[in-house]
Amino acid sequence: MRMGRRAALAGLVALLPAMALAHGPTRQKVTVTTELAAEPAEVWAAIGNFQDFGWHPAVHATSGAGGNEIDATRVLTVGEAGGPTIAEVLYKYDADKMTYSYRITEVAVEVLPVTNYSSHLTVKPREGGGSLVEWRGAFYRGYPNNDPPPELNDEAAIAAVTAVYQAGLDALVDRFGAP
Repeated sequence: MRMGRRAALAGLVALLPAMALAHGPTRQKVTVTTELAAEPAEVWAAIGNFQDFGWHPAVHATSGAGGNEIDATRVLTVGEAGGPTIAEVLYKYDADKMTYSYRITEVAVEVLPVTNYSSHLTVKPREGGGSLVEWRGAFYRGYPNNDPPPELNDEAAIAAVTAVYQAGLDALVDRFGAP
């Protein structure tokens, strides 16, 4: 009986490398920050309304329902009128802490090569004055199986999300200035 358990354990150990290779995608994370000359309340006034994403240069239009209440929804039209859309839902909102969290409920991977995406946007006071804006997200690549095509792999997902965040934060620097 004891030999049977050892043999089974040895067989399991022998399978571990193959199991590791067979496992699917890993959740990726991106955090991008920027420092602004404006005070947090001024920055929050510009970006703290979930229903208004017009401060981001890639967003042509925002429509939605529910204001800043939990389960509020918004649809972002990207690029130009009639452009692709991204549907999102708000799941945390705290005006006092100047932060909100949302997730994408629908997006074509050709628009943003991610799945199971959630994001958090926060404005904090910066030591010495001004603001620190942090935008972070977690997601899986756009292709959920092994051997993804290059445009839907982890690197493509990380690059796309980073570019979205950086474009938005760069627009805030243009608007509010750097310290």
